[in-house]
Amino acid sequence: MTLRLRSLGWVWAIGAFAAGLLAAGLWFASARNWDRYLTRAYAAGFSVYENLRTGRGALPDITIKPLSPQAAQLAEAGEFEQLPGLQGRRFVTHLSILTDSSAPLGGRELTLAVMSDRLVYPVSDIVAGSDQTGPQKMGNLTRLLATYCSEPVLIARYGRGDWQQLDGTRVWGCRAAPADLRLPAILVAVVALAAILTSIGNATDSFARFAQALRDRRRHGGPESYETAGPAELRDIVSAVNDYLQDERAQLEKRATVLSGVSHDLGTPAARVRLRAALIPDPVLREKLESDVDQMTGMIESVLTYTRSELSVEEPRQISLTSLVESLVADYQDMDLPVNLQQIAPVEVEGASSLFMSRRGHASLPESRRILVMARPISLRRALTNLIDNALKYGRHARVSLETDAETATVIVEDKGTDLTVADIEALMAPFRRGSNTGSSDGFGLGLTIVATVAEQQGGSLLFEEGEQGLRARFTILR
Repeated sequence: MTLRLRSLGWVWAIGAFAAGLLAAGLWFASARNWDRYLTRAYAAGFSVYENLRTGRGALPDITIKPLSPQAAQLAEAGEFEQLPGLQGRRFVTHLSILTDSSAPLGGRELTLAVMSDRLVYPVSDIVAGSDQTGPQKMGNLTRLLATYCSEPVLIARYGRGDWQQLDGTRVWGCRAAPADLRLPAILVAVVALAAILTSIGNATDSFARFAQALRDRRRHGGPESYETAGPAELRDIVSAVNDYLQDERAQLEKRATVLSGVSHDLGTPAARVRLRAALIPDPVLREKLESDVDQMTGMIESVLTYTRSELSVEEPRQISLTSLVESLVADYQDMDLPVNLQQIAPVEVEGASSLFMSRRGHASLPESRRILVMARPISLRRALTNLIDNALKYGRHARVSLETDAETATVIVEDKGTDLTVADIEALMAPFRRGSNTGSSDGFGLGLTIVATVAEQQGGSLLFEEGEQGLRARFTILR
């Protein structure tokens, strides 16, 4: 099912809202469970302290048992690592908690050793706190134990009493900690964001790909009709474009068919007129009549050529622009016409410096390198021929050169001694516009129009500028 952009927008908004609620719910639920876990560990510290002080009171999930005489001797000597059954807990945290000095028996000291299998706990802040009572310090200690993922066991002695072993891992151990749902919450948010951004990107990319296909249509050609996947609006646009292209193609083909028919139908009467003109004894009148017939048929053929160039029936392929220009110039030179090709200047390449040489190396690419382009060779040759013919008509000489970069290739045709300005020659690019030498040169005013059309089909342009001796035409196409 294809959705419209408005429906997709609603889906994206609702999906983002639902993912946000789920991620926030997981995050806050994890934070709430973690606070409860730490609060329980803090309250257990109070109970532990009172049990050590009075020796009374049952503690749920906490085991307190006295050490054996041998173990008590080791604890008295501070050799907690040697206590039986606790050799695996090599990390020992020592601390002392002073009790309230206002107690009946005077202030006493609670001596503790935290045996852990992973870390030494940072208890300096707990011990240094002078504004806290003994139970509060013990609660902060058990809360601290619950903060880190470990399985600590406490060895404690209140005053000069017996050494006790406390195992409260079921309260403050790593296994007692609640599941941390913050990472799943982040994953939910990231996955939802990635899915929404991917969907948005796919929708926008479908429009961008279709727009690029339309831009490349004139240069590379295109299919009879387009198909694309995307929102319903894009499908409507594609359908409308297909209808427009079909109508445009039908109109151009109809125009070409009519012109071809007219050209064909004029062939027979034109031949009869030529035969009858040959019977005219006056040579001047006969020559004028034959010239009118040639001009009439030539005009039809010129319009037909222009229409065919608009149809772009020729498929583009990769060709050597250098070879095409060289062969074209050679054809003119064979006819003894003043057309020459300026050699391409070699490109200087500068190398990188090295450890062994302070100077950078230099080299030049060979002058015979080929400029490869993707173009329609017949249309391209026709356009360049029109440019050279135009230079010969108005400037009596044509000098051709090539320029190129990574994206474009430019054929430069410069004439010599023309009286036209840039504005004058640009005005001749309109259909059926001819220069001041209409009576002394052939043509029907479509030459530059065809050149500009071919340049646009190749993704380029036709520009004119002042040259050293005359006008310079720059015919640029995309490579």
